Amino acid sequence: MKIGIIGSGVVGQTLGAKLVELGHDVALGTRDPQKLDDKKNMAVTLREWLPQVQNKARVVTFKEAAAHGELLINCTHGQIAVDALKLAEAGKVGPKILIDTTNELDFSKGMPPGALAGQDRCNAEKIQNAFPNLKVVKSLNTISAPVMVNPQAVGGGDHTIFVCGNDAEAKAKVTELLKSFGWKDVLDLGDISSARGPEMYMGLWIRLWGATKTGMVNIKVVR
Repeated sequence: MKIGIIGSGVVGQTLGAKLVELGHDVALGTRDPQKLDDKKNMAVTLREWLPQVQNKARVVTFKEAAAHGELLINCTHGQIAVDALKLAEAGKVGPKILIDTTNELDFSKGMPPGALAGQDRCNAEKIQNAFPNLKVVKSLNTISAPVMVNPQAVGGGDHTIFVCGNDAEAKAKVTELLKSFGWKDVLDLGDISSARGPEMYMGLWIRLWGATKTGMVNIKVVR
């Protein structure tokens, strides 16, 4: 499948590498594809990343990534997600699925950051409202990048990932992709408004990271 990733930091690079490994045709979107040597936050430079994926992915603009993908993944910083998708001209790409992995985090007071999500502030809803053509599915925002693509690294994979969105077929398609990563317990929380829950959960996840001294943590929903 052709997959376009909007955002080239640690999440975009990690997902891109896994998708290439699984045989997908990946276009990794960044603001300026000419700046391959810029250090990415918590990630290597794109010039270092390309050999890691055996140059089987392309580094392109946001717009080119959005046009390339049959399925899109938003891996930008939460506070700039809508603006980045506007740069990608996501409103002109038709009814594509967009997996939104973002969280709005406030680093203005240092570490740990504050989670900005609330009942009246939800990035996934904001994106869906801004781009009604897209089938937005919220997922992968409740875990660190390594766990996204390797759930077995935590508790042998016996834990839960969530999907939220208005389109049942889109959520089924995303669930299929998540299972290809190794996820066994994919829990559908409901429509896009239910994404408030996973986004607000980041407040707890940040504290779990602080208490355990590792981002290799997740929760299991027992039912």
